[in-house]
Amino acid sequence: MTAVDGPAIVAARGQRRRRDWSDAVLGAYLLVFFAFMFAPLLIMVGAAFNDYPTPSITEWRGFTLRWFIELPQDARMMQGLWNSLMVAAGVLAIAIPLGLSGALVLSRLSSRATGVLYAILVSPMLTPGIILGITTMIFWRDLFGVQAGLFTAMVAQASFISSYVLLMFMARLSRQDRTLEEAAADLGASPFFTFRRITLPFLMPTIGTAALIALLQSIENYNTTFFAIGPDWTLVTEIGSRMRFGLSPIINAVGVIFITITVIAAATWALLRTRTAR
Repeated sequence: MTAVDGPAIVAARGQRRRRDWSDAVLGAYLLVFFAFMFAPLLIMVGAAFNDYPTPSITEWRGFTLRWFIELPQDARMMQGLWNSLMVAAGVLAIAIPLGLSGALVLSRLSSRATGVLYAILVSPMLTPGIILGITTMIFWRDLFGVQAGLFTAMVAQASFISSYVLLMFMARLSRQDRTLEEAAADLGASPFFTFRRITLPFLMPTIGTAALIALLQSIENYNTTFFAIGPDWTLVTEIGSRMRFGLSPIINAVGVIFITITVIAAATWALLRTRTAR
């Protein structure tokens, strides 16, 4: 070892120690992060299989499927689930076309007003859900005589979910090769034909992803729905109302079902994307 090699080796050892410390800190942070994220879910799942009248894992009375069996017998929960699906279907029918049309306008518009229009279209994302719910309910009641219910909840949810859909479509359109549309126009294709044969197939993966995200956002939304739905209820508002009287493990069973469906859907989506990439 030469005189020059000595300091170099010492520096390399110092860098290795710092790297070991940084890896240890990162590993500890990730451990705390995932524990903070998933520990409540694990507790909820455990309570769903505990034969105890209130959600708990400390008071264990044995494994049971009782709460999953009683769930279909709960009329209000089943009606709330059906209402949630109806509202979500309406939100998809409104948010996907609105988000797509807004993204097309913003991506094709070359004007100074583009920034202002963009701010207006995404502003519902920044508006508190309470404000969206109350203003939607008042607007439809006072101007059109429509009482608060599933329809007003549907419109209130679509007002901000369409903004998320718009951003997803804009991200996809920013990667589109516009020369294909220009070539189609040079060959005499109409704008509708160009959209149907070129733009729409390019957007199909994003349409599926946006529809899934909009569906999940609609089903889990509470604030906007609670203030816009009036005397009706959805699954999440029914769960929220029962918080005042004490929770039942049936709600944990609902959570387990939704987690299972989400994991299956995410795994299926990842598998399809992998196959498409291949």
